[in-house]
Amino acid sequence: MASIFSDKVNLGDKGGFLKQTMVATQNLSDFKTLFEERLKNFNLEEGKLINGTVVSVGRDMVAVDIGFKSEGYIPVEEFINFDGVVPIKPGDSIKVVLEQIEDDNGQLILSKERADALEAWDNVAEAFEKDAAIDGVIVNKIKGGMSVNLGGIKAFLPGSQIDLKPIKSLDRLIGHKYQFKIIKLNKAKGNIVLSRRVVLEKERESQKKQLLENLREGQVVKGVVKNLTEYGAFVDLGGIDGLLHITDMSWGRAGHPNEIFSVGDEIDVVVLKYDPKTEKVSLGYKQLKPDPWKEVREKYIPGEKLQGKVVNITDYGIFVELAEGIEGLVHISELSWSKKMKHPSKMVKQGDIIEAVVLDVDPDNRRISLGTKQLEPNPWDGLVGKYPAGTVVQGTVRNITDFGVFVGIEGEEIDGLVHVSDLTWEKNGKHPSELFKKGDTVSAIVLTVDKANERFALGIKQLSDDPRANIARKYKTGAVISGVVGQVTDRGIFVTLEDDIPGFIANSELSLHGKDTGAERPKEGDPVTAVVKKLDSKDNRVLLSVKAHEKALEKEHMKEFLSQQGDSSVKLQDIAK
Repeated sequence: MASIFSDKVNLGDKGGFLKQTMVATQNLSDFKTLFEERLKNFNLEEGKLINGTVVSVGRDMVAVDIGFKSEGYIPVEEFINFDGVVPIKPGDSIKVVLEQIEDDNGQLILSKERADALEAWDNVAEAFEKDAAIDGVIVNKIKGGMSVNLGGIKAFLPGSQIDLKPIKSLDRLIGHKYQFKIIKLNKAKGNIVLSRRVVLEKERESQKKQLLENLREGQVVKGVVKNLTEYGAFVDLGGIDGLLHITDMSWGRAGHPNEIFSVGDEIDVVVLKYDPKTEKVSLGYKQLKPDPWKEVREKYIPGEKLQGKVVNITDYGIFVELAEGIEGLVHISELSWSKKMKHPSKMVKQGDIIEAVVLDVDPDNRRISLGTKQLEPNPWDGLVGKYPAGTVVQGTVRNITDFGVFVGIEGEEIDGLVHVSDLTWEKNGKHPSELFKKGDTVSAIVLTVDKANERFALGIKQLSDDPRANIARKYKTGAVISGVVGQVTDRGIFVTLEDDIPGFIANSELSLHGKDTGAERPKEGDPVTAVVKKLDSKDNRVLLSVKAHEKALEKEHMKEFLSQQGDSSVKLQDIAK
């Protein structure tokens, strides 16, 4: 109680009252009684909200005068705001709560935090009654949600009420002030449950209404990328989502929307189409820039050499980026003069910077044709004069296909093709792979060199005469010839004649006697003699008849027999019937 007797005791205009009383009575208990009676006159009661004036702001404590005999002290920490600043100065009026009239050291104990909490409860109760929004600062994450400071009291913000959609990182919300709606309040238990989602939904509806009233096609609006898909991006325009299709993102190539945008990006877009009935909005991004294809005819001249970046490789060629939004195609046929290349990826890889020649420009269809082989001398120029038709050449079989054989001529970049029809004179010849294999050295004759169509045609069968060229001269109708039975089929038998010329005997022409006489059907390898019935020019073969040969033999035998008998009454024409 020593501090009570100090010279600093000051009770205003009646400040000498206590000192005079103390001196007069010299009785501590009497003084205490008188002191407590004096306190009642000051209306001081612990736990109540009272007004005070800041006297000084120290490093650790703030001195506050509440009109009592001495100043009260409050830790500076109770004044520091979320920016780390103490927003008070001497002379400021503040509200505090009297915690204790006098501690063990005789000091007046005050609290700014409790004063804020009491005032905050009044504000919370008023906001809850009026269903109004209230400001608060998110302070940290807790189980099931987040903790919010409502000006001195803590409230609970459930995870489902934080935002309109799930938030991946809640940490970015900590320390920020937002508006909330109180959805549950229990002052007795100190429970307050908040919702930020309700506030956002109300704001969104208001924004949506305002947006729809003013939205026009061709209008440029701001939005936030909300979601990315393979075909485009959904952009939040503020209460309504619009679709930005991938084809409207860039004048150039875009493999996926995430190559251009990220979720959360704030972008400007133009309204391409808006349907008020369905509230569907189509957006464009590339339309904010001029169409680069409008100037391609002036910028890219056929025959001009230029550089570009390989952005895509396909089976049929490579796409080269010439400028932002401008691509040209080097077709596989324009990559190299050689036909040996199997795939464009064997020549270039994505990202390569290459040189090419402009072949054609078609701005209407947004196409630019390029070529790389034109950077090299055309080997076809020398080929025409070097290999006139009829020239015999030697080469190596480099490739075998169903339609023929490619032969590489030594010293030449271009392969010649021996078509399957020029391999052998046989109509129903074997597959090229049965006649040749890769690496074989072959001779061939030049048939044509077609520079315009880039065709170097060779022939192998032309190195020898067609064995069937003299069929008409060699085999006359009615002539008797011999051969060897080849293949036996249900329709008849194939016969190999002189010079490997094919012949054919139908079943109906096999024998006069047939099965009834026990005559055996010819077998493969059997010799056979028949009469030439007809020349089949379509299939280049000789149609034969054993039956006609047998008839001729019978006629000769009968004639000989009658001559020996001296019987002339039977005419030869009757025998022939």
